[in-house]
Amino acid sequence: MALHEVVPGVHAWVQPDGTWWVNNAGAVADGGQVLLVDTCATETRTRRFLAAVDEATGGGPIRLAVNTHQHGDHTYGNSLLPAATVVVGHEHMREGLRVDPVIDGCPPLWEPVPDWGAVTRRLPDVTVRDRLTLHIGQRQVDVVHPGGPAHTTGDLVAWLPRERVLFAGDLVFSGLTPLVFMGSVTGALAALDWLAAFEPAHLVPGHGPLLTAADIPPVFDGIRRYYQLVLDTAGEGVRAGLTPLEAARACDLGEFAGWADAERIVPNLHRAYADALGTELDVVAALTDAVAWRGSLMPTKV
Repeated sequence: MALHEVVPGVHAWVQPDGTWWVNNAGAVADGGQVLLVDTCATETRTRRFLAAVDEATGGGPIRLAVNTHQHGDHTYGNSLLPAATVVVGHEHMREGLRVDPVIDGCPPLWEPVPDWGAVTRRLPDVTVRDRLTLHIGQRQVDVVHPGGPAHTTGDLVAWLPRERVLFAGDLVFSGLTPLVFMGSVTGALAALDWLAAFEPAHLVPGHGPLLTAADIPPVFDGIRRYYQLVLDTAGEGVRAGLTPLEAARACDLGEFAGWADAERIVPNLHRAYADALGTELDVVAALTDAVAWRGSLMPTKV
Protein backbone atom coordinates (compact mmCIF):
# COMPACT_ATOMS: atom_id res chain seq x y z
CA MET A 1 0.00 0.00 0.00
CA ALA A 2 1.25 3.47 -0.81
CA LEU A 3 0.23 7.10 -1.10
CA HIS A 4 0.63 8.31 -4.69
CA GLU A 5 0.72 11.99 -5.60
CA VAL A 6 -1.67 12.15 -8.57
CA VAL A 7 -1.04 15.86 -9.14
CA PRO A 8 0.68 18.24 -6.69
CA GLY A 9 -1.27 18.21 -3.42
CA VAL A 10 -3.73 15.49 -4.52
CA HIS A 11 -2.97 11.99 -3.28
CA ALA A 12 -4.41 8.50 -3.80
CA TRP A 13 -4.01 5.79 -1.17
CA VAL A 14 -3.84 2.56 -3.17
CA GLN A 15 -4.09 -0.77 -1.35
CA PRO A 16 -3.23 -3.81 -3.47
CA ASP A 17 -4.72 -6.05 -4.49
CA GLY A 18 -8.05 -4.27 -4.09
CA THR A 19 -10.10 -7.38 -3.35
CA TRP A 20 -12.75 -7.84 -0.63
CA TRP A 21 -12.49 -5.11 2.05
CA VAL A 22 -9.22 -3.65 0.60
CA ASN A 23 -10.06 -0.25 -0.85
CA ASN A 24 -8.51 2.92 -2.24
CA ALA A 25 -8.90 6.32 -0.59
CA GLY A 26 -7.50 9.80 -1.11
CA ALA A 27 -6.42 13.15 0.26
CA VAL A 28 -6.57 16.69 -1.10
CA ALA A 29 -4.32 19.28 0.56
CA ASP A 30 -4.04 23.04 0.21
CA GLY A 31 -3.41 26.01 2.46
CA GLY A 32 -2.21 23.80 5.31
CA GLN A 33 -5.54 21.91 5.41
CA VAL A 34 -6.66 18.48 4.24
CA LEU A 35 -9.79 16.87 2.80
CA LEU A 36 -10.00 13.08 2.79
CA VAL A 37 -11.94 10.89 0.39
CA ASP A 38 -12.96 7.77 2.35
CA THR A 39 -11.19 5.90 5.12
CA CYS A 40 -10.46 2.14 5.36
CA ALA A 41 -12.06 -0.97 6.79
CA THR A 42 -9.87 -1.63 9.80
CA GLU A 43 -8.18 0.34 12.54
CA THR A 44 -4.75 -0.83 11.36
CA ARG A 45 -5.27 0.11 7.72
CA THR A 46 -6.85 3.46 8.54
CA ARG A 47 -4.04 4.42 10.90
CA ARG A 48 -1.50 3.62 8.17
CA PHE A 49 -3.45 5.78 5.73
CA LEU A 50 -3.70 8.69 8.16
CA ALA A 51 0.01 8.49 9.01
CA ALA A 52 0.93 8.56 5.31
CA VAL A 53 -1.34 11.56 4.71
CA ASP A 54 0.12 13.35 7.72
CA GLU A 55 3.65 12.85 6.42
CA ALA A 56 2.83 13.87 2.84
CA THR A 57 0.84 16.98 3.73
CA GLY A 58 2.95 18.30 6.58
CA GLY A 59 0.46 17.44 9.29
CA GLY A 60 -2.25 19.96 8.41
CA PRO A 61 -5.64 19.50 10.07
CA ILE A 62 -8.15 17.19 8.37
CA ARG A 63 -11.04 19.62 8.01
CA LEU A 64 -13.30 17.52 5.80
CA ALA A 65 -13.85 13.88 4.86
CA VAL A 66 -16.13 12.63 2.07
CA ASN A 67 -17.53 9.09 2.09
CA THR A 68 -18.20 7.84 -1.44
CA HIS A 69 -20.71 5.23 -0.19
CA GLN A 70 -21.73 3.26 2.87
CA HIS A 71 -19.61 0.10 2.67
CA GLY A 72 -17.31 -0.55 5.59
CA ASP A 73 -14.09 -0.68 3.61
CA HIS A 74 -14.63 3.01 2.88
CA THR A 75 -16.25 4.13 6.14
CA TYR A 76 -15.40 2.10 9.24
CA GLY A 77 -12.26 4.15 9.80
CA ASN A 78 -14.34 7.35 10.11
CA SER A 79 -14.22 7.03 13.89
CA LEU A 80 -10.43 7.46 13.87
CA LEU A 81 -10.66 10.92 12.31
CA PRO A 82 -10.26 13.96 14.56
CA ALA A 83 -13.44 15.01 16.34
CA ALA A 84 -13.32 18.36 14.54
CA THR A 85 -13.36 16.75 11.07
CA VAL A 86 -16.67 17.29 9.25
CA VAL A 87 -17.75 14.06 7.55
CA VAL A 88 -19.86 14.36 4.37
CA GLY A 89 -21.94 11.60 2.75
CA HIS A 90 -25.07 11.00 0.74
CA GLU A 91 -28.29 10.86 2.76
CA HIS A 92 -28.86 7.21 1.76
CA MET A 93 -25.26 6.39 2.64
CA ARG A 94 -25.72 7.81 6.13
CA GLU A 95 -28.81 5.69 6.73
CA GLY A 96 -27.10 2.60 5.33
CA LEU A 97 -24.16 2.97 7.69
CA ARG A 98 -26.50 3.72 10.59
CA VAL A 99 -28.17 0.32 10.30
CA ASP A 100 -25.13 -1.66 9.09
CA PRO A 101 -24.72 -4.68 11.40
CA VAL A 102 -21.38 -5.80 9.96
CA ILE A 103 -19.32 -3.23 11.87
CA ASP A 104 -20.52 -4.93 15.07
CA GLY A 105 -19.30 -8.34 13.87
CA CYS A 106 -18.54 -9.61 10.39
CA PRO A 107 -20.46 -12.75 9.36
CA PRO A 108 -18.21 -15.79 8.79
CA LEU A 109 -18.40 -15.62 4.99
CA TRP A 110 -14.78 -14.58 4.44
CA GLU A 111 -11.46 -16.22 5.25
CA PRO A 112 -10.08 -14.89 7.48
CA VAL A 113 -13.06 -13.25 9.12
CA PRO A 114 -12.12 -9.54 9.20
CA ASP A 115 -11.18 -8.00 12.54
CA TRP A 116 -12.05 -4.31 12.31
CA GLY A 117 -10.10 -3.36 15.45
CA ALA A 118 -11.05 -0.36 17.59
CA VAL A 119 -13.47 1.34 15.23
CA THR A 120 -16.99 2.50 15.99
CA ARG A 121 -19.88 3.69 13.84
CA ARG A 122 -19.36 7.34 12.86
CA LEU A 123 -22.00 8.80 10.58
CA PRO A 124 -21.70 11.82 8.28
CA ASP A 125 -22.30 15.22 9.86
CA VAL A 126 -23.48 16.69 6.55
CA THR A 127 -25.60 14.83 3.99
CA VAL A 128 -25.92 15.42 0.27
CA ARG A 129 -28.89 14.64 -1.97
CA ASP A 130 -27.59 15.71 -5.39
CA ARG A 131 -24.38 17.75 -5.18
CA LEU A 132 -22.31 19.97 -2.94
CA THR A 133 -19.22 22.08 -3.56
CA LEU A 134 -16.49 21.97 -0.91
CA HIS A 135 -13.40 24.15 -0.65
CA ILE A 136 -10.11 23.19 0.96
CA GLY A 137 -7.67 26.09 0.80
CA GLN A 138 -7.95 27.34 -2.77
CA ARG A 139 -9.04 23.99 -4.17
CA GLN A 140 -12.60 23.23 -5.26
CA VAL A 141 -14.02 19.73 -4.73
CA ASP A 142 -17.43 18.98 -6.22
CA VAL A 143 -19.24 16.12 -4.47
CA VAL A 144 -21.83 14.68 -6.87
CA HIS A 145 -24.43 11.88 -6.88
CA PRO A 146 -24.92 9.99 -10.18
CA GLY A 147 -28.67 10.56 -10.07
CA GLY A 148 -29.83 7.09 -9.07
CA PRO A 149 -28.72 3.74 -7.65
CA ALA A 150 -25.49 2.36 -9.10
CA HIS A 151 -22.93 0.67 -6.83
CA THR A 152 -25.28 1.55 -3.95
CA THR A 153 -28.21 3.93 -3.59
CA GLY A 154 -26.00 6.60 -2.01
CA ASP A 155 -22.91 6.91 -4.17
CA LEU A 156 -20.88 10.11 -4.42
CA VAL A 157 -17.86 11.06 -6.48
CA ALA A 158 -15.35 13.76 -5.57
CA TRP A 159 -14.36 15.83 -8.61
CA LEU A 160 -11.59 18.40 -8.75
CA PRO A 161 -12.50 20.41 -11.86
CA ARG A 162 -9.32 22.46 -12.08
CA GLU A 163 -7.00 19.49 -11.62
CA ARG A 164 -9.36 17.14 -13.54
CA VAL A 165 -8.98 14.43 -10.92
CA LEU A 166 -11.99 12.20 -10.24
CA PHE A 167 -12.33 10.06 -7.11
CA ALA A 168 -14.92 7.60 -8.42
CA GLY A 169 -15.40 5.37 -5.38
CA ASP A 170 -16.82 1.96 -6.21
CA LEU A 171 -18.51 3.18 -9.37
CA VAL A 172 -15.22 1.94 -10.86
CA PHE A 173 -13.35 -1.29 -10.10
CA SER A 174 -10.08 -1.27 -12.03
CA GLY A 175 -9.07 -4.74 -13.18
CA LEU A 176 -11.25 -6.80 -10.86
CA THR A 177 -14.88 -7.86 -10.61
CA PRO A 178 -17.34 -5.03 -9.85
CA LEU A 179 -19.99 -5.40 -7.15
CA VAL A 180 -23.44 -3.84 -7.55
CA PHE A 181 -25.74 -6.01 -5.47
CA MET A 182 -26.75 -3.13 -3.17
CA GLY A 183 -27.41 -0.77 -6.08
CA SER A 184 -28.46 -1.43 -9.67
CA VAL A 185 -26.81 -3.18 -12.60
CA THR A 186 -28.45 -0.90 -15.13
CA GLY A 187 -27.71 2.12 -12.94
CA ALA A 188 -24.04 1.15 -12.63
CA LEU A 189 -23.89 0.70 -16.40
CA ALA A 190 -25.38 4.15 -16.98
CA ALA A 191 -23.02 5.67 -14.42
CA LEU A 192 -20.03 4.79 -16.61
CA ASP A 193 -21.20 7.21 -19.31
CA TRP A 194 -21.89 9.79 -16.60
CA LEU A 195 -18.35 9.39 -15.26
CA ALA A 196 -16.79 9.57 -18.72
CA ALA A 197 -18.54 12.91 -19.31
CA PHE A 198 -16.34 14.50 -16.63
CA GLU A 199 -13.40 13.85 -19.00
CA PRO A 200 -10.97 13.26 -16.12
CA ALA A 201 -7.23 13.35 -16.68
CA HIS A 202 -6.82 11.05 -13.67
CA LEU A 203 -9.34 8.67 -12.08
CA VAL A 204 -8.99 7.06 -8.66
CA PRO A 205 -11.13 3.90 -8.60
CA GLY A 206 -12.55 2.45 -5.43
CA HIS A 207 -10.44 -0.65 -5.96
CA GLY A 208 -7.51 -1.43 -8.22
CA PRO A 209 -4.82 0.57 -10.04
CA LEU A 210 -5.07 4.28 -10.79
CA LEU A 211 -6.24 5.31 -14.26
CA THR A 212 -5.10 8.08 -16.59
CA ALA A 213 -7.23 9.51 -19.40
CA ALA A 214 -5.84 6.96 -21.88
CA ASP A 215 -6.64 4.05 -19.53
CA ILE A 216 -10.27 4.97 -18.90
CA PRO A 217 -12.00 3.98 -22.19
CA PRO A 218 -10.73 0.37 -22.31
CA VAL A 219 -11.34 -0.16 -18.60
CA PHE A 220 -14.88 1.23 -18.88
CA ASP A 221 -15.55 -0.90 -21.97
CA GLY A 222 -14.58 -4.02 -20.05
CA ILE A 223 -16.87 -3.10 -17.17
CA ARG A 224 -19.71 -2.43 -19.62
CA ARG A 225 -19.29 -5.87 -21.17
CA TYR A 226 -19.32 -7.43 -17.71
CA TYR A 227 -22.55 -5.68 -16.70
CA GLN A 228 -24.14 -6.72 -19.98
CA LEU A 229 -23.15 -10.33 -19.25
CA VAL A 230 -24.86 -10.04 -15.84
CA LEU A 231 -28.03 -8.63 -17.41
CA ASP A 232 -28.11 -11.23 -20.19
CA THR A 233 -27.49 -14.09 -17.74
CA ALA A 234 -30.21 -12.82 -15.41
CA GLY A 235 -32.71 -12.49 -18.27
CA GLU A 236 -32.02 -16.02 -19.46
CA GLY A 237 -32.13 -17.36 -15.92
CA VAL A 238 -35.48 -15.74 -15.11
CA ARG A 239 -36.99 -17.08 -18.33
CA ALA A 240 -35.67 -20.57 -17.58
CA GLY A 241 -36.87 -20.51 -13.98
CA LEU A 242 -33.36 -20.78 -12.56
CA THR A 243 -32.29 -19.37 -9.22
CA PRO A 244 -29.49 -16.78 -9.25
CA LEU A 245 -27.05 -19.42 -8.03
CA GLU A 246 -28.12 -21.85 -10.76
CA ALA A 247 -27.80 -19.11 -13.37
CA ALA A 248 -24.32 -18.26 -12.09
CA ARG A 249 -23.25 -21.89 -12.29
CA ALA A 250 -24.47 -22.05 -15.90
CA CYS A 251 -22.75 -18.77 -16.82
CA ASP A 252 -19.51 -18.78 -18.84
CA LEU A 253 -17.56 -15.85 -17.44
CA GLY A 254 -15.27 -15.88 -20.46
CA GLU A 255 -12.90 -12.92 -20.45
CA PHE A 256 -13.91 -12.11 -16.86
CA ALA A 257 -13.05 -15.50 -15.36
CA GLY A 258 -9.59 -14.25 -14.45
CA TRP A 259 -10.81 -11.14 -12.64
CA ALA A 260 -10.37 -11.30 -8.87
CA ASP A 261 -13.51 -11.90 -6.77
CA ALA A 262 -15.23 -13.72 -9.65
CA GLU A 263 -17.84 -15.02 -7.17
CA ARG A 264 -19.44 -11.58 -7.31
CA ILE A 265 -21.33 -12.84 -10.35
CA VAL A 266 -23.71 -14.40 -7.81
CA PRO A 267 -24.70 -11.33 -5.74
CA ASN A 268 -24.75 -9.27 -8.93
CA LEU A 269 -27.26 -11.73 -10.39
CA HIS A 270 -29.27 -11.55 -7.16
CA ARG A 271 -29.54 -7.79 -7.79
CA ALA A 272 -30.49 -8.20 -11.45
CA TYR A 273 -33.13 -10.79 -10.50
CA ALA A 274 -34.57 -8.56 -7.77
CA ASP A 275 -34.86 -5.63 -10.18
CA ALA A 276 -36.39 -7.80 -12.93
CA LEU A 277 -38.92 -9.44 -10.60
CA GLY A 278 -39.64 -6.45 -8.36
CA THR A 279 -38.53 -8.28 -5.21
CA GLU A 280 -36.31 -7.29 -2.29
CA LEU A 281 -32.71 -8.46 -2.27
CA ASP A 282 -31.57 -10.61 0.64
CA VAL A 283 -27.96 -9.56 1.24
CA VAL A 284 -27.05 -12.55 3.41
CA ALA A 285 -28.59 -15.01 0.92
CA ALA A 286 -26.69 -13.38 -1.94
CA LEU A 287 -23.35 -13.65 -0.15
CA THR A 288 -24.10 -17.17 1.09
CA ASP A 289 -24.75 -18.22 -2.51
CA ALA A 290 -21.43 -16.64 -3.51
CA VAL A 291 -19.70 -18.93 -1.02
CA ALA A 292 -21.63 -21.90 -2.43
CA TRP A 293 -20.57 -20.97 -5.98
CA ARG A 294 -16.91 -20.82 -4.90
CA GLY A 295 -17.14 -23.99 -2.86
CA SER A 296 -15.25 -22.20 -0.08
CA LEU A 297 -15.27 -19.04 1.99
CA MET A 298 -14.42 -15.85 0.11
CA PRO A 299 -10.77 -14.85 0.59
CA THR A 300 -9.75 -11.47 1.93
CA LYS A 301 -6.40 -9.88 2.66
CA VAL A 302 -7.82 -7.20 4.93
